[in-house]
Amino acid sequence: MNNPTFDAYNIFDLREIARRKLPKGIFEFVDRGTEEEVALHNNRSAYERIQLRARALVDVSRRCQEISLFGNKQKMPIVIAPTGTAGLMWYQGEIELARAAAKAGIPFTLSIGSTTALESVAEHVHGARLWFQIYIWPDRNMTFQLIERARACNFEALVVTVDSVVPGNREYNMRNGFTIPFSFGRRNVMDVLMHPGWMCKVLMRYLLTTGMPRYENLPAELKRTITAKPMGRSMLKSEAHSWADLRARRKMWPHRLIVKGIAHPQDAIFAAECGADAVVVSNHGGRNLDSSIAPIEALPQIVEAVGKRMTVMVDGGVRRGSDVVKALALGATAVQIGRSGLYGIAVGGEAGATRALTLFREEIDRVLALIGCPDVAELNREYLVLNSRN
Repeated sequence: MNNPTFDAYNIFDLREIARRKLPKGIFEFVDRGTEEEVALHNNRSAYERIQLRARALVDVSRRCQEISLFGNKQKMPIVIAPTGTAGLMWYQGEIELARAAAKAGIPFTLSIGSTTALESVAEHVHGARLWFQIYIWPDRNMTFQLIERARACNFEALVVTVDSVVPGNREYNMRNGFTIPFSFGRRNVMDVLMHPGWMCKVLMRYLLTTGMPRYENLPAELKRTITAKPMGRSMLKSEAHSWADLRARRKMWPHRLIVKGIAHPQDAIFAAECGADAVVVSNHGGRNLDSSIAPIEALPQIVEAVGKRMTVMVDGGVRRGSDVVKALALGATAVQIGRSGLYGIAVGGEAGATRALTLFREEIDRVLALIGCPDVAELNREYLVLNSRN
């Protein structure tokens, strides 16, 4: 790679390069939120409202951002969150992103909505810590099939997303005309033609190998019946699920069980009582319920409620190493990133994702030095100034 930086010196640079490379419909599916996008913008502004309080004359010559997550040491306090469109950013983008995560020594979460099968990821990515994300479906047999596939491929954790009872109202997807399974329509043909690089390097490669991108992790009977709908609306969800369903998933899965989409401390307590090993404080990246509380604002109460009983992670709006430091200081064990990794692979596949992770690692290291904290394990609220909303 002639330019390993891609002339991207922060995640916002990567985002802008990705915006230029991708068809509008695909970029907006990744980048935008729901309805008025209040939650999307608040996820970001909530971090900006938190100030850092530095300590002076502290020896920070041996800085460490290593953490232990589920008994495994990892080099930085980040996890790749589940994102369903990595394979539309880059040909088999899930594999590219998983490889970057493996080299960085952090877990990678494969989404059930991915266009690359979990078996393929497990086969082509060596040395990775693989997690698999599912939803709660009313059909226990379909769920059992998926869980068995993940177990057979040695995925170490199952992530159950619980904040998507119905699809979010992402109106721009309907305007842009992009669907999964992928299909052409008058609204997106010109969009694709105006991005010949993406058309040749991504879409044409699928057409010449596996055919039109589709959900490769769904059970066979569901893949046969699902029809093309605006992205984000074609996944099967359940409006009648309950905590009993989570208990049932706990009995099906023998390894780490993580519940993603928790925003209320009482729900975190329920998750612990159901046998979950961890929760992810999340509002689905501001993509489902508009005006939902920012995860970083919900984090302190959830840590207080269950932090001594289980692992607490957080996602949503994370774009800087300083954001990661703030989340850890508020009690999170690790921080999950979604869009940042997608911007990276859209720019340069594995190398682009590596650039995104490198930016986070360098920024975390720099912030630790500047606030006078030599180790992420020592972060606490004394390094923060919180306004009344936190």
